[in-house]
Amino acid sequence: MSTLAAAVAPLTTQDAEALVEAARTAAEAAGIAAAVTVLDAGGHLLVFRRDDRAVLIAGETSTRKAYTALQLNAPTADLVDAVQPGGLFHTLPTALDRPLLFIAGGVPVHREGRLIGAIGVGGGAPEQDHGFATVAADSLV
Repeated sequence: MSTLAAAVAPLTTQDAEALVEAARTAAEAAGIAAAVTVLDAGGHLLVFRRDDRAVLIAGETSTRKAYTALQLNAPTADLVDAVQPGGLFHTLPTALDRPLLFIAGGVPVHREGRLIGAIGVGGGAPEQDHGFATVAADSLV
């Protein structure tokens, strides 16, 4: 029996562009001007797009949300309580050189059960951003 895992195709630029388009379409349908960031499994930027009408901070938050979802392999919406006083990750937001952001809107991207990247959305309410990111991640084939 082989102990080697089957190779899983990495997140490509084409995949990342499709993720951004799916998130943007969902945001536009809700009347939200959003920023969307897609990172590969190594945390490297593949695609970033900010709607002209989106607030400038949406770009920064979308990137940090994607990075947080990638590093912890979990949607940022699921981690909000963990950083509250007494929570498992209470000191984590300030413990690293590259800051994490525990606000809903970051979602890990998986292929065949393997983490291949993450998407972050900023610009709407946290629950909206989470919905847009989830729709996009679920659309990846």
